[in-house]
Amino acid sequence: MTSVFDVTAPALVKEVALALKEKITAPKWATFVKTGVHKERPPAQKDWWQIRAASVLRTVYKDGPIGVSKLRSRYGGRKNRGRKSERFRKASGSILREILQQLEGAGLVIQKKDGVHKGRIVTAQGLSLLEKSATKVAKQE
Repeated sequence: MTSVFDVTAPALVKEVALALKEKITAPKWATFVKTGVHKERPPAQKDWWQIRAASVLRTVYKDGPIGVSKLRSRYGGRKNRGRKSERFRKASGSILREILQQLEGAGLVIQKKDGVHKGRIVTAQGLSLLEKSATKVAKQE
C-alpha cells in the first residue's frame, strides 16, 4: 500500500477533496468570506471548501494532535500593509473550526488529549481515505 508521504501533497489533496465532496458541504456564508485577514479577495475556486478540508485532514494526520490555533498559523500568510513592511497574520479560525467539526461529524478525525498535547487526530476511517487516495494518485503518476 502506498503511503501518504510517497505522493505529492497537491495531488493527494485534490484526490481527497473529490472524495470529501459527498461527505462535506460548504456553509452558505463560505462564498463571501476570505480565508484570513492577510488575503485581499475570497477564493476563486468553487470547491475551495473541500480542498481546504482535504488539506486540513492531511495536516492533522501529519502533525496531530493539532488544534485550531496551530492550524491558523499553518494557513496564515503575509499581510500587505501598503508602504509599511509586511507582517504575518493568522488565517481565519472560524473556517478551520467549522471544517474540523465537519470532519469530526464525518468520522474522519476525533479529539484526543495526549499528555500536554490536546487536539484532533485522524481516525482509522480517515487514514483509510488518505491511503486509498494516495494509492490512486500513485497509479496515475
